[in-house]
Amino acid sequence: MAGTIDKLLADASQARREKRPADAHHDLLEAVALARAAADQRTLARTLTELGRIERDLGQREAALTSYEAAAAIYRRLRDDLKLAHTVRHMGDIHQDAGRASQAEPFLLEALALYRANPQAPPLDLANALRPLAILRHDAGNFSEADRLWDEAKGLYASVNVLPGVAGCAARLALIARHNEDLERAQQMLAEATAAAEASGDFNSIHYVNEVRTGIAG
Repeated sequence: MAGTIDKLLADASQARREKRPADAHHDLLEAVALARAAADQRTLARTLTELGRIERDLGQREAALTSYEAAAAIYRRLRDDLKLAHTVRHMGDIHQDAGRASQAEPFLLEALALYRANPQAPPLDLANALRPLAILRHDAGNFSEADRLWDEAKGLYASVNVLPGVAGCAARLALIARHNEDLERAQQMLAEATAAAEASGDFNSIHYVNEVRTGIAG
């Protein structure tokens, strides 16, 4: 049965890459059902996490939240802190995307605390946990904490050479500096954001940095 679940997960992953979310969703529902029948908790959590991801792709936020909640409950029982951190971060992201900042915050704080407490936490995962919390603080007008979080995330993205991440964080730091009327730092951060975006070749990063440049100039 494990082989069948693995095949369904592989098929779902390929379907997602090929922009066939409905097919991926079908495969993942079957994988979850098989994992439940096998009473394999770790595999069930894995399949639920993948199901939640495709449900987010399909715009089914509440269904995705239910899938992630079920996976998180399993990871808590298994005391798998890194998997739990990854899962609750996605739960926070879902609430944040839905405009529910107060509901997103506890999950984002928990994810960050779990990563910080684990010396084996990958730097990229920690950076990805810092980013949504920085957005939350930034949007709430808590610029001093947002600045600290963006700066830490920027350093982590740089340490693993994730240039779109560097560009996005530096651009946010430029916006905060402009808000604080620190024009020298704003230009410095904007230059760093521009260099990282252009080096990455990522269209979305380049577009965002250009938007920030226009906003600062205006």
